[in-house]
Amino acid sequence: MPSLLAALGTMPLWAWGAFSLFIVAMLALDLGVLQRNPHEVKMREALTWCGVWGGLALAFAGLVWWWRGAELGEQFIAAYLVELCLSVDNVFVFILVFAFFNVAPRFQHRVLFWGIIGAVIMRAVFILAGVSVIARFHWILYFFGAFLVYTGVKMALPGKGEVNVDPERNTAVRLFRRFFPVAPQTETGHFFTTHEGRRMATPFFIVLIVIETTDLVFAFDSLPAVLAITRDSFVALTSNIFAILGLRSLYFALNGVMRLFRFLRVGLAIILVFIGVKMLIEPWVGISIGVSLGVIGGVLATAVFMSVLLKEPPKAE
Repeated sequence: MPSLLAALGTMPLWAWGAFSLFIVAMLALDLGVLQRNPHEVKMREALTWCGVWGGLALAFAGLVWWWRGAELGEQFIAAYLVELCLSVDNVFVFILVFAFFNVAPRFQHRVLFWGIIGAVIMRAVFILAGVSVIARFHWILYFFGAFLVYTGVKMALPGKGEVNVDPERNTAVRLFRRFFPVAPQTETGHFFTTHEGRRMATPFFIVLIVIETTDLVFAFDSLPAVLAITRDSFVALTSNIFAILGLRSLYFALNGVMRLFRFLRVGLAIILVFIGVKMLIEPWVGISIGVSLGVIGGVLATAVFMSVLLKEPPKAE
């Protein structure tokens, strides 16, 4: 219990409780009211929700800035931007998973909803554990920094950093199928069904397992990246959750045009290397959060601009 309280930081428990209630209320509104009837999410709806979640994140950043000071407010914005960059890679994996399983567009929102709830829980556990570990073993920061540099370099190399979505090679899926039967393809959108008198999982549940396990891989990148920006557990966790909750809308907004932004992966690789180097040289060279924000925003804007300016040459027949 003392270690948990240490991980929660100096924020009072009512602040954690109020934030948790806000997130639960937004998720209940999303699934219980706005998405009660499964439907294909169009571009306009997706962009609207991107604006809603982005606006809520900026409003919360303003609250942190007013309540806890400019430095933590800047840290929230920087951590939020980094997590958004990492989320773009998640979007690409979602596209591959849904295409592999041929998931109908009207059911994709339901799968992503429950997948993102699992992602929120994983990030909360990882970040609180990471803050607690760093408080006890400060040298772990150098390991995190080296890991980020390695991840960034690997991501920048052609054909590297790809996540395998083949369910036959997914350990969690193979283990689940060993103990629980899976029904043939259904069009109900439910995760479990009764088939030939037996209770079975549907292919949608297999899709959910694949998404959760691939997000576990991304969580290992996210943890050192956000802890390189802030050691404040409240700022680290809330910025991550805001970015993750906007991930579904980001997916539907970018789906279909994702391949046009071909330099985003390179930009993300540069950002990860920069954050890793910043972490490694911190004892000797201090880089302010303002400079970090400028680098992150500049690299992201340049990657988008170059993607729009330099179109990918057509492939030969």
